[in-house]
Amino acid sequence: MATYNKRGYKPKTQKEKEIIEEQESATAEIFESLDEGAGRTEEWVSKNQNIILYTIAAIAVIAAGLWAYTEFVKAPQEVEALAESSQAFNFYEQAVNATGEDQDSLYNLALEGGEGKYGLIKIAQNYSGTDAGNLANYQAGMAYLNLGGANYQKAIDYLTAFDGDGSIMEAYAKAGIADALVQVDQADDAVAFYNQAANVVINEFTTPKYLLKGAQAAILTGDYSTAIANLERIEEEFPDAVEAQTASVLLGQAQAASN
Repeated sequence: MATYNKRGYKPKTQKEKEIIEEQESATAEIFESLDEGAGRTEEWVSKNQNIILYTIAAIAVIAAGLWAYTEFVKAPQEVEALAESSQAFNFYEQAVNATGEDQDSLYNLALEGGEGKYGLIKIAQNYSGTDAGNLANYQAGMAYLNLGGANYQKAIDYLTAFDGDGSIMEAYAKAGIADALVQVDQADDAVAFYNQAANVVINEFTTPKYLLKGAQAAILTGDYSTAIANLERIEEEFPDAVEAQTASVLLGQAQAASN
């Protein structure tokens, strides 16, 4: 091991002296380079201090703005939206539990509003950034889906606007979009939405239900490979589901049709 750089060491030969001088020179260059780098950094900071200060100030302003928006705009708007939407949400819940003409009437009341309160359409429009506005998109979409007829595209639009954030309601919304697509003869597009709905929250109820619907839609379009994959998954993963028996029958038919 070399000992040339130990403090107090005196070189014994000319060669050792040269080696020590080279080491000291290299060390000096390193420190000089570091000093130059630090100097350049200080120079850059000095030249650009206004930009740095403006950037820091801008970040502070943005943070303060976000806090102010949340505290003084979004929070009060959430409260206002909830108060304004309670009647429409009530009409919607009544419609879900009603039948026949009463159901259609209640869905229309939920959509258009009543008793001096906004309906789901206005809530979704006027409170788009709130939880109530988001829920209004879902309920409006489902209302239009149940009303049927010329309303299927509206159902698709509102349910697409709904943000389910990975919840079971997202599964319902995607399946609702698929149901509407089937009704407007777009079963090929519906397949993907049914399969998405099946996988949002995997469970023994909605997953096999939407896998089966996806398989049925796939069979309508002649996409037997997707149908078979869905039906086999039901048999393998959800053998006790109420859809399992139907899946077994359809699987045989799909396999025969694909050959």
